[in-house]
Amino acid sequence: MHSPSASDPPRWRLVRAVTLVLLAVWFGVTFVTTFFARGLDLRWFGWPLNYWIASQGALLVFLLLIGVYAFVMDRLDAADAEAG
Repeated sequence: MHSPSASDPPRWRLVRAVTLVLLAVWFGVTFVTTFFARGLDLRWFGWPLNYWIASQGALLVFLLLIGVYAFVMDRLDAADAEAG
């Protein structure tokens, strides 16, 4: 694992950008869809979309966010190991 240092700002800018994007997706799935759940009058696979998001979709999105974060950080660590 690479520790933050002042000589490596592009990497940490990228880490912060990835983290902020993933947090924005998490916020959207968690709070925005819950807040507007009654207004989501769509059906998906025969179920109301708000029910699907609450019962299954949000959990799958959370797992996807963890996977994306681990994948990106692993790639960054591998690039750092190759560079020096």
